Amino acid sequence: MTTLEMRSTPELLESRRKRQAWRRQKNRLALLMSMMTMVFGLFWLVWILFTTVVKGVDGMSLALFTQNTPPPNTAGGGLANAIAGSGLLILWSTVIGTPLGVMAGIYLAEYGRKSWLAELIRFINDILLSAPSIVVGLFVYTIMVAKMGHFSGWAGVLALALLQIPIVIRTTENMLKLVPDSLREAAYALGTPKWKMISAITLKASVSGIMTGILLAIARIAGETAPLLFTSLSNQFWSTDMMQPIANLPVTIFKFAMSPFGEWQKLAWAGVLLITVCVLVLNILARVIFAQKKQ
Repeated sequence: MTTLEMRSTPELLESRRKRQAWRRQKNRLALLMSMMTMVFGLFWLVWILFTTVVKGVDGMSLALFTQNTPPPNTAGGGLANAIAGSGLLILWSTVIGTPLGVMAGIYLAEYGRKSWLAELIRFINDILLSAPSIVVGLFVYTIMVAKMGHFSGWAGVLALALLQIPIVIRTTENMLKLVPDSLREAAYALGTPKWKMISAITLKASVSGIMTGILLAIARIAGETAPLLFTSLSNQFWSTDMMQPIANLPVTIFKFAMSPFGEWQKLAWAGVLLITVCVLVLNILARVIFAQKKQ
């Protein structure tokens, strides 16, 4: 080893130690900022949940599920008609939106792949995923409510289905893409028709992920208010006629929370708690199903 190399070795070691120390400092700073961001977000989440639970528990009672929404400035009453109306809207939206979303996702993953039509569908789907819900509600109002001359439950179903379909499409396509092509090739080698391969192999292998997407889509539309204001509006009485305005929790909560009546505000907080619990349950169920799929 030359004299120059012997002199440079300690300097190289010192330079390396300085770089390592600087990297450790940057790592600590990044971890600190990440922890602060997490704490900041969790603080507001916990505050919102705490306020919802504290104020919502006061309005929880058996009457909430058995009595209709009360007239202004009257004691008692519940949200039975709004709960039933929301259930009908979500049910029919899922019945209409889920098959369309799954079939579109199958086309994109199995048939279209990189075709121009598939790329166009993906582009439109991305726009719908990011479109504000109030825009969807105004669109349905223009093409359906204005033509019919009155609000209706079916208009609300169409608006919620349009919000649900893009989520189901994206989830279905992504889950089907995770299925290895070797399974498809093995099925083709045995002479299996493509439709049989899709129904018996790829869909079966990705059913848990698709179900997760459907549950998340239901959670997404459960609390939507803006599109229902333009479509199904609300109803003060018990009604299951989908051709007429129908009561629903989001619009009822909005109306009651903005009112000056204490009883209405208490019912509004109870409705908020009810929706929050339902959404949390759906999200937890979706994560459990997806976790089981990974195992």
